[in-house]
Amino acid sequence: MLQLKLHLNYRGIAAAGTLAACVVLLLLWGSASRLPHSYTYFEVKASNNVKLHALISRPGEITLQSAEGPLSMYSGYGINGGFFYGKDLLSIASVNDKPVAGAPGQYGSGWFNVKYPRGTLVWDEAAGTYSVQVVSSASDIQVTDRGRYFAQGGVSMSLMNNDLWEAAAEQEHLPYPGDKRLRSGMVYDADQRLWLIATPTLCTAAEFRQAIQESIAPGMPKEGIFLDGDGSAQLNSAEKKLTGDSRALRQIIVVK
Repeated sequence: MLQLKLHLNYRGIAAAGTLAACVVLLLLWGSASRLPHSYTYFEVKASNNVKLHALISRPGEITLQSAEGPLSMYSGYGINGGFFYGKDLLSIASVNDKPVAGAPGQYGSGWFNVKYPRGTLVWDEAAGTYSVQVVSSASDIQVTDRGRYFAQGGVSMSLMNNDLWEAAAEQEHLPYPGDKRLRSGMVYDADQRLWLIATPTLCTAAEFRQAIQESIAPGMPKEGIFLDGDGSAQLNSAEKKLTGDSRALRQIIVVK
């Protein structure tokens, strides 16, 4: 049976209160950067016993940035990003044609999906549309205005194509699809909501994808990507923290 919890978290709480209320909030959250942001927290246990935690937001509230430690050391809310090795990003992480960890065309900067063309979730702000594009570099991404987009690389989930998703994941070299591991992902739906998802349940890629199909915007067209998993599957919110194995991340997806 599907079990879920929803918690709303709204921007601007401090503006509605007095100076004393602001002081209390600052004490609770540690700094102004830790005040509540514009997202909805979602928690569900799917019928296959995979538990999902998600932050639901809008594209204008999301950005990508580099990291140098576990997500828990950062004050903001979000999840881990794409694949990396050492200090090099192996997945695209580009905002307005600027990779988050270096210069355009630089190896390890977030400009490339290294080695293989892979599913990359793109928000085209000018067109007001999402897409998942299988590309090798940020220069291959098709957008209306190269100064108004973000692109997060991973591996295609192919949520709208049950017959071919495994072949696509194999072609894009999804790591350890059949192993029971922690996993994370990024999904958009037909209402233009963006779901940042992580699970503390050890599961296969198929089980994680099944839980998402069943539980995330059920019955609604949606698409997304697998992000880095295993100990990198980390999530920060006011309601829940998933720390994976607390390994240092090199790129994160954050709610502004």
